[in-house]
Amino acid sequence: MIEIPETFARSTVEREGEPGAAWLAELPRIVDELLGRWGYAPDGNVMHGGVGIIVPVRRRAEGTAVLKVSFPHPGNVHEPDAFAAWGGRGAVLLHERDDEHFAMLLERVQASTLAEVEDGDEVVTVAGRINRRLAIPAPPGLPRLREQADAWEEQLRKDAEELTHTLPRYAVDAAVATVRELGRVQLDILIHGDLHAKNILRADREPWLAVDPKGYAGDPAYDGGTLLKSRALTLLEADDLRKAVHRTVDVFAEAAEVDRERARRWAQFHAVQAAFWGRRHGFRIARSGARLDWLIEFADRLAELLTERS
Repeated sequence: MIEIPETFARSTVEREGEPGAAWLAELPRIVDELLGRWGYAPDGNVMHGGVGIIVPVRRRAEGTAVLKVSFPHPGNVHEPDAFAAWGGRGAVLLHERDDEHFAMLLERVQASTLAEVEDGDEVVTVAGRINRRLAIPAPPGLPRLREQADAWEEQLRKDAEELTHTLPRYAVDAAVATVRELGRVQLDILIHGDLHAKNILRADREPWLAVDPKGYAGDPAYDGGTLLKSRALTLLEADDLRKAVHRTVDVFAEAAEVDRERARRWAQFHAVQAAFWGRRHGFRIARSGARLDWLIEFADRLAELLTERS
């Protein structure tokens, strides 16, 4: 049986409590059952992400793959649906799926991610091109982002009223306007939903392929906001932060072939969301203290910069 990485086990129990511990206890058996059914054997050390494990596997007749098994969670339900719809177009191939166990047999790619590339323009360009390739008509049954618009607006207004913050009124109003004007009228286009550099890996079939999609239907420009939010701290070294932020939007929009203004507005919406989220919940890299305060202040600054048109 496989050995579960200690750090993954600990974080799962901390996040999920008793249900997480019960799932971990069953996980080796689940992996053995799936490998037996699909005719693969372990072929390397078990890796993990935030909510699932990745087991490199091999079958003599068909080469290598990876088995991904995730903790059962609503956010993971439509990942295989997205992979199936793309059929390897800009993303890893889906070979097998077991929805009951939130498990997939996927094309094996390299461990190196786009986040390791030092050239910021290249990172954003690659991500934009992947975004463009993933933008295909969404199949029925996927969650539509437009259905989240009412909840987005309600949460923004609630946060602005209940939380102590320094975000100017115009920045919050701009995020609300984005929800009203863009959020409620989105196309039925399949998008990644969590596009950032660590979710784009080097591959052999193509130079880069996407992993870990949410599988939403919505505006392809939406993922420009998720990308910029993940790139925010890399912009700190820029001599002119405003120029660097708007250049990131420009490069993404051109590579993704999306409207530049829509990409900027979605990025501003994500920044305001992040500023409020940090105040309520903290961030993964800082839950409290001076570092959290600094991150929140930086999120505020990004939201203000993105409210301005370049």
